[in-house]
Amino acid sequence: MPRRPDPDLEKRILSAASRLWARGGEKALTMRAVAKAAGTTTPTVYERYRDRDDILLALRLETRRELFAALNGTRTLREAFQSHLEFALAHSHAYEVLFDGVAKPPSLHEAWPSFNLMRERVAKRLGGNPRQHTRLMLAVWSLMHGAAMLIIRGGFEGMLRTQTVHACMDAFDGMLDSAAKSRSLAQSGPKWPRNLILGEGKKSKVGNSDGASPKRKTKSGKTRI
Repeated sequence: MPRRPDPDLEKRILSAASRLWARGGEKALTMRAVAKAAGTTTPTVYERYRDRDDILLALRLETRRELFAALNGTRTLREAFQSHLEFALAHSHAYEVLFDGVAKPPSLHEAWPSFNLMRERVAKRLGGNPRQHTRLMLAVWSLMHGAAMLIIRGGFEGMLRTQTVHACMDAFDGMLDSAAKSRSLAQSGPKWPRNLILGEGKKSKVGNSDGASPKRKTKSGKTRI
């Protein structure tokens, strides 16, 4: 009797890959190690994925879809924020892979649906178009991700974990309330560069301000362009 295909095999492969990556990074993620962790054979893994990068791409895309589905089911910004945290903590290994090197290609040039969903909701609350609120969204994103990784990597449990989540939620509320009063968040430092574009797939880039070369200091301490 021919062997029946395993409908859960690809899910097991991706789950194994996320665990290996979270534990040991690039060195731990070999096709042989993935096969062993997934309870299958190396040739079987190669039948479905060309190489390690192909596995990571599939894992990022799946995790993004699942995260977006969780956020898309919410009604308010606060609920979306909380849902993001809950997803990160419930799927910590896949979440770590998703954000590893997120500002570098190829992740940078892939769609960021959850980032855009929240940015659109920020625009609806404050007015203007979503791209005008990218800096505020980056602050929100940093708050969410920082709290998630602190809990995950720090091994926060019990009341410490609960208090961290709620402290983060309170900070989020304060941030949005402050931005709502002035239609923007108070800003220090330089203006947002025109060529720093996030969450827009192939349009995304993290170049220097207005395409200028980065400033660097000479040995004498003087700034050179």
